[in-house]
Amino acid sequence: MSNTANSSTDKSTNETSAIMPTYARLPLAFERGQGPYLFDENNKQYLDLLSGIAVCGLGHCHPAITKAVSEQAAKLVHTSNIYQIPNQTKLADKLVAISGMENCFFSNSGAEANEAAIKLARLYGHKKDIAAPAIIVMDGSFHGRTLATLSATANRKVQAGFEPLVRGFIRAPFDDIEALETIASNNHNVTAVLVEPIQGEGGIRIPQPDYLNKLRKLCDDHDWLLMLDEIQTGNGRTGEFFSYQHNKILPDVVTTAKGLGNGVPIGVCLASGKAADLFQAGNHGSTYGGNPLACAAGLAVIDTLLNDKLIPRASELGKRMVEGLQNKLKDQPMVSEIRGQGLMIGVELNEPCQALTAQALNLGLLINVTSEKVIRLLPPLILSNEQADEAVEKLSQLINNFADNSL
Repeated sequence: MSNTANSSTDKSTNETSAIMPTYARLPLAFERGQGPYLFDENNKQYLDLLSGIAVCGLGHCHPAITKAVSEQAAKLVHTSNIYQIPNQTKLADKLVAISGMENCFFSNSGAEANEAAIKLARLYGHKKDIAAPAIIVMDGSFHGRTLATLSATANRKVQAGFEPLVRGFIRAPFDDIEALETIASNNHNVTAVLVEPIQGEGGIRIPQPDYLNKLRKLCDDHDWLLMLDEIQTGNGRTGEFFSYQHNKILPDVVTTAKGLGNGVPIGVCLASGKAADLFQAGNHGSTYGGNPLACAAGLAVIDTLLNDKLIPRASELGKRMVEGLQNKLKDQPMVSEIRGQGLMIGVELNEPCQALTAQALNLGLLINVTSEKVIRLLPPLILSNEQADEAVEKLSQLINNFADNSL
């Protein structure tokens, strides 16, 4: 009997047993997208407030990205990093100019970019004659699902069953400088701090405004690398190209991915100062990283963000949506807090609300719930005021309906 004949199909998801069951998928598939909207197989329209988990910051089928990818695919998709890649050089130059960093290593994903950062921290430690370099990571963090980034992540659910985890990580409370000072006094193997400026998977947790400034000083005082995971916060989402730019500081290492390719897989690890010259030929590599196609997408994304002034627009839209939600939900006792920076918004309820992800589909909304109680909104930066208001109206209705049914 053939493999095809052996496959059983779940008609509600159009998925077969040939796919490993690693996702609890909703019974919905999309056929096309346009701007902030996705359309299912029955042509029902959904306002996408998740952007493919902070990936499609320019919405779906943006003409600039479509043009860049189509033209590049017609010329050359891939060579390898054995040779010069002009698009990679151009993209690196743009990222360095925007970020204030010195150089880049390109990969295919955020997890791979964070792997590069972790390797930089270990290499830095060994160059200081530290036999077992350690990296401080934060409670509530999420850095990826490779074995090292999984070990750096503070989520036992995603770690369970994959032990032994990678050693060399020290856990600390998020937004707590005193805890880090205590670690510094008791552990002389620390070489770096790895932290998200805003914790996305952790529930849109926003630290005190001067947290990164204090981290920068702490790292300078102890000769540690300050490494910022901007996989989710980067590429204009918080109202600056990188979130650390709100604080007027410069990290030693910063990683990003997601929105940089608007759906085309790409990741990047940027380094500066004492981290910039750590990697030499043969220390690290990637077969696909920074290939002509991915970099063409990245170049088009950056040009569009800057030319269309979408980064300051993210701040305006985020303020509009947060204020709108606060006004609409001010009398809703189930809502414990509404917080955000730019278009990274969390609505925290006082009880688990994972069911809202599926319920939102009935209102034509795409959202998700993280940390059990936080509705996470990561809408595209190209929303109009009217679409932002539509999102606020429908989400408020969704939450009120959920609260009524929970009584």
